[in-house]
Amino acid sequence: MPPTDTIATRKGELEYTLSGDGPATIVLLNGAGVTLDGWSALYPGIEQLGRVFAWNRFGVQGSADPPAMQDGAAVVASLRELLARAGLRPPYVLVGHSLGGLHANLFARLHPSEVAAVLFLEATHPRDQDVLEQDEQRLKRGLSKVLAQPPREFEANLHAEMEAAADTVDEVAAAGPFPPVPVAVVTGGMDPPKSLLSPDAAQARRERQLALVRLSPHGEHVVATRSGHFPQRSEPELVLRVLRRLVERALPPTR
Repeated sequence: MPPTDTIATRKGELEYTLSGDGPATIVLLNGAGVTLDGWSALYPGIEQLGRVFAWNRFGVQGSADPPAMQDGAAVVASLRELLARAGLRPPYVLVGHSLGGLHANLFARLHPSEVAAVLFLEATHPRDQDVLEQDEQRLKRGLSKVLAQPPREFEANLHAEMEAAADTVDEVAAAGPFPPVPVAVVTGGMDPPKSLLSPDAAQARRERQLALVRLSPHGEHVVATRSGHFPQRSEPELVLRVLRRLVERALPPTR
């Protein structure tokens, strides 16, 4: 990963990294309890697609403690301020993994003119919240194995973000329609271990991934056959190919 830096925002310092070059501005939104290091397998290839901005939400790694409940509206507001202070102007190509996909969904609805395209990467659908709440303990154990970190390293923030996700679901429902921008959805094709999600929860998530594709008339669905919940780690080249196509659709070459 490129070196990180921090920027002081109105609510506290936020950690981020910015690298790459090109006309597209790609913004990476982490899953619950996951740091920006979770994107490391996409580097350096992703830097060839444009300027790449990754960040840690309040309460994650080098960012300040949360000043208040970090529901989707708070996350989107802090991200927009951070992007502006970093000198990055819209429109953005949003890449949201897991809970970060729910935040990207809300961002696009609240600020449609600022979004060029969205890549939902094993992203949370609003209706996933019911089953995810039931499976928080399984998710915590599964993340501990995948990230090779003891639960204490992320469980407090994971619990807080899972609690705030319920409010985020309500905010998505109350926001405007999803804009008609290009959308791609990458779904892991491997059944997650029961330690990560129960079989019923996993099946419900698979069905709802298709609903994310239908958010836009320009939706594309790709199954990462060798991946579970972290395709950016297990199949980074596939994710980069999908992202490249999405960037090309969102920002066609000038003549």
